[in-house]
Amino acid sequence: MRDLASIYVPANRTKVLVIAGLLVTAIAVVDWLTKPFISLGFLYLFPIMIVGGYLSRGQIIGVSLLCAFLQEAFSDLPGNEAVVRLVFSSTGFIGTGLFVSELLHNRRIVLKHVEELKNQVNLRQDAEEQQRMLVESSPAAIITIDSNGMILLANEAAQQLLAPGAQPLRGQPISSYLPSLQTAVQTRPSRVFRTTLQCRGQRSDGEAFLAGIWFSTYTSISGPRLAAIVVDLSEDLRSREDLSLNHLLKNSRILMSAVAHEVRNLCAAVLVVQKNLSRLSELQHNEDFQALSMLIQSLEKISATELQVSPTQNAGAVELTSVLDELRVLIESAYHDSEMEIEWQIQESLPRVWADRYGLIQVFLNLAKNSQRAMQRSETKRLSVSASDAGSTVVVRFEDTGVGISAPENLFRPFQRGADSSGLGLYVSRAIIHSFGGELLYERRPRGCCFAVVLPSLSTSSKEVINA
Repeated sequence: MRDLASIYVPANRTKVLVIAGLLVTAIAVVDWLTKPFISLGFLYLFPIMIVGGYLSRGQIIGVSLLCAFLQEAFSDLPGNEAVVRLVFSSTGFIGTGLFVSELLHNRRIVLKHVEELKNQVNLRQDAEEQQRMLVESSPAAIITIDSNGMILLANEAAQQLLAPGAQPLRGQPISSYLPSLQTAVQTRPSRVFRTTLQCRGQRSDGEAFLAGIWFSTYTSISGPRLAAIVVDLSEDLRSREDLSLNHLLKNSRILMSAVAHEVRNLCAAVLVVQKNLSRLSELQHNEDFQALSMLIQSLEKISATELQVSPTQNAGAVELTSVLDELRVLIESAYHDSEMEIEWQIQESLPRVWADRYGLIQVFLNLAKNSQRAMQRSETKRLSVSASDAGSTVVVRFEDTGVGISAPENLFRPFQRGADSSGLGLYVSRAIIHSFGGELLYERRPRGCCFAVVLPSLSTSSKEVINA
């Protein structure tokens, strides 16, 4: 059948139809020559079977009728039965041609469907291979577990994270490593979860770590399943806590310096009064007055602590564009909720700056929140954040359409009267910028206010930046 079907290909159409035509002609001639002896009309079935794979139904009927007519014309059978023979032969020829046509048509459909199935199988195998390679090559641990909490799949990263050097994870209970996942898959198994969590994890050697998990549940033929991506957040936690401690100590030192500055001013005023009182003869030998003088001097020494600017401490090369992108994520949602607009005018290809990334975020957040408070009652609520290269420095400006500043000369003094909280925000922000050699300036505007953060640019040499 396959060898016969190989004849019916589009490339052979013309050649086969010519052969079929010659075969019909040959049968008719032979039938005419052998007319007195035998009828060869049955041989027309062969050319009809041949053309059935190429011609339409109408054309097949036409050829069948032609062959039936030729059979009757060259046969030596009784004439009174010619009509009956013509009907039966036509029906037989037409049925044979249509049968072959439908048979080949159905075969083509089956072959096409088989080809499509092969392509789908190949595509599926390719997708499964890509997925397998993605899972195996992922630096994050990927695992799947069943409804009983048994590990069904674990990539190499999961093996190294949970059981380095131990037996394969597949078939082991997840409760030995991540008990929270066991709880998740067994709690309300009909519910679909797509969420994240942080929990305690434990390696095969008993070492505990902080696990960050992104997981989802799904239902398969065998029951509920859970797929999870697991990462070790222990190092990130340590780094974050160390960074938070360093900045807490740094900001505490700035605050203590502000307090000491105010106490020193009070001590200076009290010292003036004490010196005036010391001129009174009756207080010269008063022990309480002398003790008070010693207390004032001691308090003045204690309050003599000043913030020492150290441009190199905790500072380094910072990509300012990425810092502003992070700021954008932090403040845009709050501004949108307050129905305020933010315009970003960031120059392309900004040079890196000498600064402390965490300190810059703190300062930018403080300026953005100050502008947000200042625009609460304004008709136009718009904050413009711009950054531009000024040669040896990079200037970042925060300009708003708020109520403005009535007494700008007192802006950077601690414990200001009328401030929303302690009045230390701008004082601390300026001290942070000073700590890595930058400057925080107030620029007057006809409406609203504008603060400029001037940062040393690394387009100059590192030595010049540090000494700026």
